[in-house]
Amino acid sequence: MVGVMDVRQLFAANLRRIRHDRGFSQERLAYECEIDRAHVSKIERGLVFVGLEIIDKMARVLDTPHADFLKPIPKRARKGSSA
Repeated sequence: MVGVMDVRQLFAANLRRIRHDRGFSQERLAYECEIDRAHVSKIERGLVFVGLEIIDKMARVLDTPHADFLKPIPKRARKGSSA
């Protein structure tokens, strides 16, 4: 079973990856989602819980399925793993 912190870290890592892939800065994502940039930073660091409304806004703005935020990260792509 995945712990609460693990889920937040997984969401954070996927959000950062998706945001970078789409060419969005934290500032732009925050503006288009109508949230504070500092809150986006906290989400990406796994420090806060994310509500469903914000997840929905981010998915729409980033044009990505909601489920992509919780997709497992392949072991070879994880930081600090030795392959």
